[in-house]
Amino acid sequence: MISLKSDGPVDFDTAASHICEAGRLLDAKGMAPASSGNYSMRLNDGAFAVTVSGNHKGRLHIQDVMRVDAEGKALEEKKPSAETLLHTQIYKHYPDANAILHVHSTAGVVLTRLMHGDILLAGYEMLKAFPGVETHAVKVRLRAVDNTQDMPALANTLEEFIADLPVPAYIIRDHGFYVWGKDMEACVNMCEAVDHMLTAEVEILKIKGVPKKGLWK
Repeated sequence: MISLKSDGPVDFDTAASHICEAGRLLDAKGMAPASSGNYSMRLNDGAFAVTVSGNHKGRLHIQDVMRVDAEGKALEEKKPSAETLLHTQIYKHYPDANAILHVHSTAGVVLTRLMHGDILLAGYEMLKAFPGVETHAVKVRLRAVDNTQDMPALANTLEEFIADLPVPAYIIRDHGFYVWGKDMEACVNMCEAVDHMLTAEVEILKIKGVPKKGLWK
């Protein structure tokens, strides 16, 4: 197992290695079913490393990662993930973000199918996985957006609020969530934390039932 920590943008080989390792870790946690998800890292030459389209993230190899420019255009003869535009949007708004993970959490899909609006996470120790959160005694709103295969349309919807999010994460309804951070280590930790909290919310609903007015607004 390799370290996923890094200091700033990295070279392509390091990025590809970290992306492949993240895929194996997240697959083991059940967050990379089939060919779902997409991962990326900021490179030290101004480009970005991103997973190619259609490959299982738990079984990635170096050749399953490619380079794209700041607009998400391929810099080699491979097809980047269909959601690359959403990655470049995050990098544009968050210059300190050096890695992004988009995973498919079963608990996240269940919650967004049951409830409307954003997801409110409160009182969880795992909230401290988010940068700047130092206590469990807070409420964090995980912004939710409707799913669509039209990436430009989805990016336009996100553009309205992405620069002002309380934490580096959002969730796409019936789909999965995005997190971003200073390096791949931070992103994997956030993925595990968010999935843990979403799973806890599902378990709570199993006991209490879905409230008529909802827990999230």
